[in-house]
Amino acid sequence: MTTRIITAALLGAAAIGFNSCKSGGDLKTVKGIEYSILKDKEGKNAVIGDIVEFNLVAKCDTTVINDTWKQGRPAVNRVDSARNSSDLMAILPFLSAGDSAVAYISCDSILKSIPAEQLSQVPSWMKKGKKIEIRMSILSIKSEKDYRAEMEAKQAEEMKKMEEAKAAQMPIDDKILQEYFAKNNIKAEKTASGLYYTIQKPGSGAQIQKGQKVDMMYTGKTLDGNIFDSNQDAEVAKKNGHDAKPLTFIVGMGQMIPGVDEGVALLKKGAKATLYLPSPIAYGPQSPNPSIPANAVMIFEVEISGVSAGEETK
Repeated sequence: MTTRIITAALLGAAAIGFNSCKSGGDLKTVKGIEYSILKDKEGKNAVIGDIVEFNLVAKCDTTVINDTWKQGRPAVNRVDSARNSSDLMAILPFLSAGDSAVAYISCDSILKSIPAEQLSQVPSWMKKGKKIEIRMSILSIKSEKDYRAEMEAKQAEEMKKMEEAKAAQMPIDDKILQEYFAKNNIKAEKTASGLYYTIQKPGSGAQIQKGQKVDMMYTGKTLDGNIFDSNQDAEVAKKNGHDAKPLTFIVGMGQMIPGVDEGVALLKKGAKATLYLPSPIAYGPQSPNPSIPANAVMIFEVEISGVSAGEETK
């Protein structure tokens, strides 16, 4: 806990330290923080509420605490008011995009803010008399409104690419499944989404509806028969960190991968079925574990052991 608090504090301070300064390299002090602007670009300074994107490296002596350059992903921080005498937020209003700076935070100041009962958890480099050096480079400063709009546009573009990839993958997987059915003499029904299914035991009662709570036994495997998860096999269940007991979920709420969610809604209580999932309605290119290849076609053998009203149907 203490380590996470310290890391968060450093990130927040760093964001501020890189935003301004007309010092030309002179060391200044504000709110107990020493800082110097190494590179000063013309531009609008950060204000409270702005979103700052920046790279930084923070270290104490030879210990590197954080290095976003090596991580390959900049840090993003929202500018806020300085909360204490060692909060780097105090210098953000002096900085603009393109600036680079160095700031020094006293370990003594941080140690004073940590409750006595948590002092035993502080990292070994956090010692009295030491200073943390943070070198930063401000990449951009945006209003929260502009930042949100930019993120929404990026997400929309990413979603578009994902949908295009799914559309390209679906005919490939469909051909693989049809060849599998022909080879194994399987007659499966197909839905509009590309899901195939066979029902070995129809069950009884009404068809399962969205919002109902379902108890399900299952075995999941790849098309070559490799079982990657099951709650019907105690050994496999234990290997995957769960018990060999029914899996309970609410249908149609996105709690399961799309193909299973859709397939279960085709069944009734007591039904046994096999669901054949093309990768776009299974795990797609993002494999959840090493035993599932990217874009793998999935087979789920399922049995519905219970159906009851979920929160959405009460």
